Order: sequence, then structure tokens, then C-alpha cells
Amino acid sequence: MALLLRLAAGCPLRLLHALGAAVGWVLYGLSPRFRKYLRLNLAQAGFDDPATRRTAIAETGRAAFELPAIWLRPQAEAAGLVREVDGWRRIEDALVAGKGLILLTPHLGCWEVSAQYFAQRHPITVMYSPPKVRALEPLMRAGRTREGMKSVPADVSGVRSMFRALKRGQAIGMLPDQVPGSGEGEWVEFFGRPAYTMTLAARLAQASGARILVAFAERLPAARGYRIHIEGLPELHAGESELRRMNRALEILIRRTPAQYLWAYNRYKVPAGVAAPRAKPGALNAR
Repeated sequence: MALLLRLAAGCPLRLLHALGAAVGWVLYGLSPRFRKYLRLNLAQAGFDDPATRRTAIAETGRAAFELPAIWLRPQAEAAGLVREVDGWRRIEDALVAGKGLILLTPHLGCWEVSAQYFAQRHPITVMYSPPKVRALEPLMRAGRTREGMKSVPADVSGVRSMFRALKRGQAIGMLPDQVPGSGEGEWVEFFGRPAYTMTLAARLAQASGARILVAFAERLPAARGYRIHIEGLPELHAGESELRRMNRALEILIRRTPAQYLWAYNRYKVPAGVAAPRAKPGALNAR
């Protein structure tokens, strides 16, 4: 597998995206689980039109097949796939403040390339969870541990490393829509339904004074590369919690390019040891 991935890393992005799109459709046809979550989650968010669904199937495959190019090419080459950046000034302003930066990159577009681009300019510490396919872990860690980029596990030691990075005035990165473990989240609305949402980003921001920004790397048409979008959190609504504000910020980004979100991910699952939220009448069941 490692050899195949290294060979794939040398292929043009156009070829990787074409293969990925085809495999996305194969997976949609063969995997009832993939098909179920993709359809139900799209419908939950209000994107149940056939055109968006078709594009989302292909984009899911592209997201997987572009990973070798991001992880295994030289860092400068991987970061060079970013063609445009909107809002970079927000990054510089946050770092100048000296309190650190928490960069939230949801499962939207090519979330892996954002940290590669960032690390070419400023140090960043990113958190990872071991992949289900254990053979991928060494390659994933190698792709996320490069010059300017430190990868830490999603455990107590990793949280301490991230807090120390913030105290040095540096940046940390995490996936805010990753379902956390028991005791590490709260049930918060996400596209109209309770989703177990990580509290780590909010707790670190409160403890350090770090600024929170959200970002995603949009996949450009015809495999031309990526455009990174960087945004601040939206204005806090009256009575709104910080976690709901974070989820609302993600919703705003996802609505811009809905087909590039990872809808096949079981975002609404109930982690082991966590009591399920009280279901609302008529709520879609995507567990």
C-alpha cells in the first residue's frame, strides 16, 4: 500500500481527481453505509437535490485520492498547489496579537493542504486521530510532520502540546467537526440537528486568549489546484453558545461549496459512553 501511495503521489492532480471521482461512484454503488450517510446528511442540511448529490459523490472520491499528493510530495510542491488565498491578512493580524491562533478546518474541500501552505510561512501544531486503516498511519504522520508543522495525537499529551504552542504565540490546527470521545463534547445544533461537538477549541481559546479563525481549501475546477478561504467567526447571536457559534461558522462555509463537504462521514453518531440527545419530532435518523 505504501508503494502504491508513493507512486500515486507522483501522478498529476488531474489524474488523481479523475480516478477519485470514479471510485466515489463505485463506493456509492457498492456500500450501503456510504450511500445512507451521504444521502441522509445532505437531506438534513437541505442539499437533497440530485445535482449536488452527484457532485458530492465524485468530490468524496477526489478528497481521498488527492491525499498522496499532499502528504508525500515535497512540502513546497504540495503547498504550491494552492493558487489563491482569500483573507490571509486575518492570519497575520491574529499572530501579531501574540496570543496564538486556533485554525479550524472542517472536512470541506482539501483540508490537508491548508496546513501545508500555512507551515511554509508560520509554525503550526496539528492534532490527528489514528486512521482506521492502520497501514496509513505512518504515511499520514509523515505528511503532517514537516518543516514548520508538528503533529500531535488526540490525547492529553497532544492537548498540552497545543496549549504550549498557543502560549508561544503560535498557531494550532484541528478538525472542528470530528466527533470527539465521551466527555470531550456537547450536543450542539449542526444543520438543524444535535451533533456531538468538540469543546477543545473553545476551552483552549478561553485559557490562552487565542483568536479562532475558520478556513477551507476549495477544490478548483479541472484540477487546477486550491483556493484557501480564511474567515473569522460570525457575530455571536443573543443567547448563543460559543459552540453553536462555531458550528454556525462551519455551516456558512459549507453552504458556499456544499458538494465538497464530507457528507458520508457519520457526523451525528453517538460516541460510546455518551447519552443520546433527545430526538425532535420528525428529525432525520443518520446514526
